[in-house]
Amino acid sequence: MVVGNITLKDKVAVVTGGGSGINLCFVRLALQAGARVLIADLKLLPEAEQLVAENKDRAFFMKCDVSNWRDLENVPSSVAQAFGKDAVADVWIPGAGVFEPKWSSFLIAMRSCLSVNKPCVVLITASTAGFVGTYGAPLYCASKHAIVGFTKSMGQADVDENCKIVCICPGIVATPLWTGDEAKHVASQFSYNESMAVTPEEVAEAMMEMVTSGEWEGGSMMEITKATGRRKLDSLRAEDRIKESGLDADAVGKFMDGMQRPIREVWAKERGLANAAK
Repeated sequence: MVVGNITLKDKVAVVTGGGSGINLCFVRLALQAGARVLIADLKLLPEAEQLVAENKDRAFFMKCDVSNWRDLENVPSSVAQAFGKDAVADVWIPGAGVFEPKWSSFLIAMRSCLSVNKPCVVLITASTAGFVGTYGAPLYCASKHAIVGFTKSMGQADVDENCKIVCICPGIVATPLWTGDEAKHVASQFSYNESMAVTPEEVAEAMMEMVTSGEWEGGSMMEITKATGRRKLDSLRAEDRIKESGLDADAVGKFMDGMQRPIREVWAKERGLANAAK
């Protein structure tokens, strides 16, 4: 049981940080593909306001601070308020660029879909800094390494729970994080040059590919940079190494079962809760 290929037509997507930048580009693509979209952000840029106004029945905005757990808990009910009382989002893009614990949005997504036995896709935005290091930004690199490790670890959820969790790792992207007035010191420090950057639209199109194509299974990671274009990164997990270790098969099976049982028990308790309550 894996998510496989999907189409966004008639699906519901939640995009945190969808009021600007890369995530706004993804919102636009999702609407073009026939999806309904809830943008969860602190505010909308004027072009985002116009997009919502042009798609009154399919695009909605909720004010949401993703560092506030209560705001995140309100996302599923906002989906139901916007698109109907039984609506549950199929696609989750926790893209808001803040220093938050990334499990927060992910946990809301899985709980929401498991409760109604519905497949889902969660796409997290990391960075090429998630698999390299740089002396000039060690804390940033550490946070992105955490997202990459999390994505690799959650690959099994696609098989076990029909929840595909993937990660996109852009290089430099021509967004206000590099080009805005408040980013001038960063641009200067890293000698930002637009010729080195991919566009937000290019990243959004790559995100759409990861969401919809079964070739990008749970745990997958895509690098997208000006130099490399799009490419799939290795996603080796501890389970893979253990299976290939040459150890006794029964011992390996027992070890794997014990290691994975606790998280499977947690998801089993979440599954079907909404249906059972009706």
